[in-house]
This record gives sequence, structure tokens and C-alpha cells, in this order.
Amino acid sequence: MKSLPVPPSLHYRQRQLWMEEVPLSRIMQDVGTPAYVYSRARLLDNFHRFDDGFNAVNHKVLFAVKANSNGAVLSVFAKAGAGADIVSAGELFRARKAGVPADRIVFSGVGKRPDEIRMALEAGILTFNVESTEELQAIDRVAATLHKAAPVSIRVNPDVDALTHDHITTGKKENKFGIPLEKALPVFRLAAKLPRINLIGVHAHIGSQITSIRPYTATLERVLKLVDRLESEGIVLRYLDIGGGLGVRYKDETPPPPGELAKELVQALRGRAITLLLEPGRYLVADAGILLTKVLYRKSVGSKHFIIVDAAMNDLARPALYDAYHAVYPLHLKSGATITADIVGPVCESGDYLARNRTMILPGAGDGLIVATAGAYGFVMGSQYNSRPRPPEVMVHGRQWTVVRDRETLDDLVRGEHIPAEP
Repeated sequence: MKSLPVPPSLHYRQRQLWMEEVPLSRIMQDVGTPAYVYSRARLLDNFHRFDDGFNAVNHKVLFAVKANSNGAVLSVFAKAGAGADIVSAGELFRARKAGVPADRIVFSGVGKRPDEIRMALEAGILTFNVESTEELQAIDRVAATLHKAAPVSIRVNPDVDALTHDHITTGKKENKFGIPLEKALPVFRLAAKLPRINLIGVHAHIGSQITSIRPYTATLERVLKLVDRLESEGIVLRYLDIGGGLGVRYKDETPPPPGELAKELVQALRGRAITLLLEPGRYLVADAGILLTKVLYRKSVGSKHFIIVDAAMNDLARPALYDAYHAVYPLHLKSGATITADIVGPVCESGDYLARNRTMILPGAGDGLIVATAGAYGFVMGSQYNSRPRPPEVMVHGRQWTVVRDRETLDDLVRGEHIPAEP
């Protein structure tokens, strides 16, 4: 049988599926299932492809930690020169522990608490991406208590359709993110006057899994008009943060490579003394990771067929949340009868599925499968729903692999819980 097309981090050898120089069946045998597995080589390839694509302009690549917050993944990017885009004190803690310098960290998100603002100021981050006037004033107050000036960029909402799923678009008027572009000038003017605010940039992030250059160029065109207006008033910015969101191929999408996106953006920025900030997440990690699972049972109900596996929606939520497509491949190629079936998990929800209506050679109980392109918004969106311990995470590096997060135990499920004594 001809080998199936698989993501770049994977290949079939002697009818077995390998990641780099490790057969995934070995990880399945030693670590068990379900388990997330990442390719270190692919993480680095993706980062350098993105970073090198923007060489023609001053820029910083800031990995969006929300896409995959595992410390080993963050460490790979930190050592390669990446910064971090964070949205919580927890992500700040993770990034710093993984070796990301504070001056390469930007703090995004609409709901920063005072304690989180204080922690970021004390760490010395590059900038806060501010989303409202009240947040701006809160940062000013916290900075005053520390006798510091807070570096700030104002996030604007350009009302640009990113042409992606409604749940992951962030730059339209109805979204909660940013300040409407037509209302942004007074906020910039206020920021320039507040005593403990150091206004250094503008930020615009329009969504995730974007597969066209046009939304980016439309956003940049609108933001640059604002930059020029501010400059005419004597407010000169050092940074322009265009966000992230560049898409990947899950099924048949054709997203542009970073170099093509860079060519368009750099053309618009030519002659400007401004540094471009970029916040890729999905692009750097999605196709570097897979979810390894095992077939438990096969079940037929009339003309409907199910393959029941030990991974579930609590491990990978994207199919249930977004009806997202993830390709599924067998660990071992074999001959046999084909079947069209839903691949479902043990969770007690009708929406607990990993794939629908997939035609494949009927696997046997105990056979290994992988859910591909699962390195982004996989483990990080997982839960312990149905009291299912979360899976381990594994990093493959050449001929070796390392468990970079242990599988949770039953004791982990109740850690921190307390049953009160009877009155």
C-alpha cells in the first residue's frame, strides 16, 4: 500500500509511523495512551521559517503562549530567540521559568487584574497591550504605587473580517477585543498624558487560522493611517504589533507562507522607523504535535459505524468546539476492508468526537491511531471532565524522546479538594 500523505513532522518507514527518528509505537508502548507528542525539529523549523521571512524589517517574534504553554516547548522557542505573547500571570510565570527574557514579553488580554499588572511591571516586560480606557487608568495607578513608568501599546479594533471561524475572529466590531479604530485617538492622547504611562506602540490582532493575506494588509493600511495621525500630533510610536493568526493546513487550506505575508507587510512599512511585533501561535506549533490514541472498541448501529478510542473531547476540544477537522492516521499500515466511521471518545457527551465520517481501513482493538496537527490549542484547552486525568506530553528530539509532562494520576484529580467535617 502506498504511504499516506502525513504532516511534515511524520513519515512512514517499514509501514510504521515515525516522528523524526522515533517510531511512535515505541512511545505508545512505553508511555501509553492518550498522549501528546511534539517534534522539536519541526518546532524549530517553523520558528526559523517565520522569523527569517521578516528579515527585511526590524521585528520581534513573540510566541503566543496560549497556543501551547508546555515549558519544554517554550524553552525551545526561547533558546531560538523568540519572545512571548501572554494573557495571564500564569503564562508570564511559565514564560519566565522557560527562559524567555522579560523584555521580550508582551501582555495582551481584555481583563488584566491589578495583581497581574503589578507582577508584569515588576518583571520588566516589553509592553502591555491595553484594551480599554479603564484598563489604561488601572495600569497607571499600579505603576504609581511602584514608582515606575508602564510601557503601553493601545490595541485597536480595525473592524476587519479575518475570514475565519466566528469563535476565533477578534478584529470585528462585535468582538470584545480592542478599541474601535474610530474611537482610538482620545485613548492615545490620554495615554500620552498620564504620568506613569510610557506610550510606545499600537496593537491590532484580528483572529486565528487566517489563510489569506488580504485581512492583514487591510488591517495594516487602517492602522498606519492612525500612526500617521498620531505622529502629526507629536505622538511617535516605536512598535507596531500586527498580532498573529497565520493559518496552517488541517485539511485542504492553502495559507500563505510567512515570506509571502512578510513581503506585503514590509512593502507597506518601507521607510518607517518602527519595529514590527508578531505574535504567531498556531503556525509555530500546530503541525509539530499529534495526539496519540488507541482503539478500544468498534461499534455499528445499522448503517452508522463508530471507532471508540481512549482519547476524548477533554483531551482535544477543537472538534467539539469548532467542528474542526483533524486528519487521523494509523500507527501501522495494513491491508483490509475499509469503513466509514466516526472516531469517538469515552466522554458522556454526544459531541465527544475527534473525527466524523472518515474512510479508513478498519482498525482492530488495541491499534494505535494519531490525530494530526494537534500541537496548537490541544493540551492547553484540555480538562478533567468526567474525572479523566489529563494525558502526558512527550518531546521527540532526533532518536530520543522525553516525557515533558507526566500523565496525571487519580490523586491529581482530587488534589486541593477538602471534604468538610460533619457539624
